[in-house]
Amino acid sequence: MTQGEMETVEVFTSEGKGRGLKAAKEFWAGDVIFAEPAYAAVVFDSLTSLVCHTCFKRQEKLHRCGQCKFAHYCDRTCQKDAWLNHKHECSAIKAHGKVPNENIRLAARIMWRIEREGGGLTEGCLVSIDDLQNHVENFGEEEKTELRVDVESFLNFWPAQSQQFGMQYISHIFGVINCNGFTLSDQRGLQAVGVGIFPNLCLVNHDCWPNSTVIFNNGNHEAVRSMFHTQMRIELRALGKISPGEELTVSYIDFLNVSSERRQQLKKQYYFDCTCEHCQKGIKDDLMLAVKEGENKPSPDAVKDVLQFSKDTLEKINQARSEGIYHEVVKLCRECLKKQEPVLGDTNIYLLRILSIASEVLSYLQMFEEAAGYAKRMVDGYLKIYHPNNAQLGMAVMRAGVTHWHASLIEAGHGMICKAYAILLVTHGPTHPITKDLEVMRVQSEMELRMFQQNEFMYYKMREAALQNQKIQVMPEPTSEASSGLFHTKQ
Repeated sequence: MTQGEMETVEVFTSEGKGRGLKAAKEFWAGDVIFAEPAYAAVVFDSLTSLVCHTCFKRQEKLHRCGQCKFAHYCDRTCQKDAWLNHKHECSAIKAHGKVPNENIRLAARIMWRIEREGGGLTEGCLVSIDDLQNHVENFGEEEKTELRVDVESFLNFWPAQSQQFGMQYISHIFGVINCNGFTLSDQRGLQAVGVGIFPNLCLVNHDCWPNSTVIFNNGNHEAVRSMFHTQMRIELRALGKISPGEELTVSYIDFLNVSSERRQQLKKQYYFDCTCEHCQKGIKDDLMLAVKEGENKPSPDAVKDVLQFSKDTLEKINQARSEGIYHEVVKLCRECLKKQEPVLGDTNIYLLRILSIASEVLSYLQMFEEAAGYAKRMVDGYLKIYHPNNAQLGMAVMRAGVTHWHASLIEAGHGMICKAYAILLVTHGPTHPITKDLEVMRVQSEMELRMFQQNEFMYYKMREAALQNQKIQVMPEPTSEASSGLFHTKQ
């Protein structure tokens, strides 16, 4: 974070919320309020040989550290940029004889930086690591047990020649990681690949209907390269007009839950009671729990039965997805939709969840026509619930647009791709790789739409030929991962 960017925000203390950030000047939708490099970051255990340990890009071939044989990098540049943070880790891994888990590795990287720079304020940081909240006092028995295990594992890994820290301070670092670790994504924003600590971001308070959003940008342009050697940063971006003195807020979790469930999730993961307007007034809850209206309005018992059936089916779907049995997923979705459609309203979250899964899996199986029908209904529901500039909404509309394109529904597909592009310009910015990909899709679909409007027959002939070398790609293989929140919580 540069000195100029620091002047765009102010730290303040509010009753009941603790510290937060407020805007020091006016912002408009899409403006970058501030950008921040990671204080420390690590790749997830499951992806250590697939993702660069410096820029967090997923690559086909990575170069391995010749000494520890653990760290992997895109090229010499990334390896050189990583050395300041990796050299102690490299020696410790060799001495320890094995690689510790991601939590231990992240704590160690934080400690080595504290050893190097001290635990107070560092350049570009509005708050010190020492002053970040750890919520250790709020831990339940299971979390306390996990903390003790982590501390013991850390002490076994931590070199004797490095600065020694007390048990209370080590516990503080693990507490900070537990409630403030930010999930890092790959270059296209489609897969969680690591976790990092961003002190300034930790100051931004939660609101279920926020005025800002956070995006991980591991950089494909020279401005980022010159600003941060690691080519990796988070950006806090405005979702609409923000006035000077207005508190900056982000949503720690997905909005697509009724207020009582969001509050329960926030209390469990982040240890606070949400008092935002949407939670206090239950705004949008009626849409998310909508049932069919009119003469055939279902009875409360019928609604209860269908909701329970939906929950049971979602569990079966998650199991089938984890095993890669996608035709079973489709079968379960169709059965569930058959029961839901006469009972649940078009914006009911249980209906929308099934529609989302069905459209994603059917697209992967290249059953595009059926997938497009479900995707359209899903998008129509999302547009009534989500903030108009919500990043998850933008990604969902993009996927629906691509599905329609594959189904030869070029008019609807182009419209959705344009809608998604408008959202992602705000939430991700024009230089983000996914926005660049979407711009290519938008131009291609616009060209095809013109051709379709001029001569349908020739359009389908040329489309058939173009598919041999198609530019618009099918979305990646579905996963059973739930939509993650803003911060990474230890599983």
